[in-house]
This record gives sequence, C-alpha cells and structure tokens, in this order.
Amino acid sequence: MPINLSEIREFISALAQTDITELTLKSDDFELTVRKDVTSKATIAAVSVPQEPPQVVQTVIQPVAAPPVTAQESILGPLERNYVPVTSPMVGTFYRAPAPEEPPFVAVNDRIRTGQLLCIIEAMKLMNDIESEVSGQVMEILVSNGEPVEYGQTLMWVKPD
Repeated sequence: MPINLSEIREFISALAQTDITELTLKSDDFELTVRKDVTSKATIAAVSVPQEPPQVVQTVIQPVAAPPVTAQESILGPLERNYVPVTSPMVGTFYRAPAPEEPPFVAVNDRIRTGQLLCIIEAMKLMNDIESEVSGQVMEILVSNGEPVEYGQTLMWVKPD
C-alpha cells in the first residue's frame, strides 16, 4: 500500500477532534503511530516502510477555539450543575433504540432509575446494553443515533435525584 501524505494529514486532523491520545496502525507495508499531547497537538511519531529507510514526518494540528457563549446561553455547564455523565465503556456505534422503527429507550426530560437500559453500543457486531448507574432525569443526549463513539465519551447528562 503506497503511503499518501495527504491522507495521513486528513487522518491526523480527524483524530485531533477526538479524545484519543495515541493510536498505532500496522500492516505488512507500514507502521504508523500518532500521539497527541495534553495541549491537543497531534504528531506523527514515525512512519516506516520495510526494506526502505524509515521516514519521519512531523505535523502539528492546532486545536479549534470553542465558540463564544452568547448571553442567552447558561453560564453554568453540566458539571457545575452537578449532573452525572453517562459515558461509553467502549468504542462502537451508539443506538438510542433497539431497532430503527422502535421508539428510543430514553429521551430528554425522562425520569430514569438505576439499572434502566439507556442505549446500546454496537462493538464488533455485538450489541452491548448501557444501563444507568444513577436514578434521576435525563437532561441532555449528546450523541445522535448511529453515530460512532469512543471509550469514555460522554453520551448523555443525568440530573441525579
């Protein structure tokens, strides 16, 4: 597989938008390791191709500034309001309902109880039930149905009872 530098730059740009701090891709033709430091700058550590001298490419991705808060938006965020995050325990695909034509497990403002099924994460063709660890009210759902999610990504915010 030939190495395409523009594809690698696009990959790094997409990776910079996630919470992943290190990723290594290996194939018979090459090995690619990407590391991101705490300040959200991504760097290609090394790209090497067998039977050729190793290549090193350095690229720095600058983080995108957050949009300004308008006067109508609340100044207090979910953490300041003591909301509890429901996070993804794995990388996979988020589903709000058991099937496309079925209603979602929960919606914003729904009251939930500990152990209640909130969503499904599909990982490697296995459906994993995500249950609530607290009782309370669903305040915000951050992920759309069918959207890929990462390990530790906040899926929704719950106001505990």
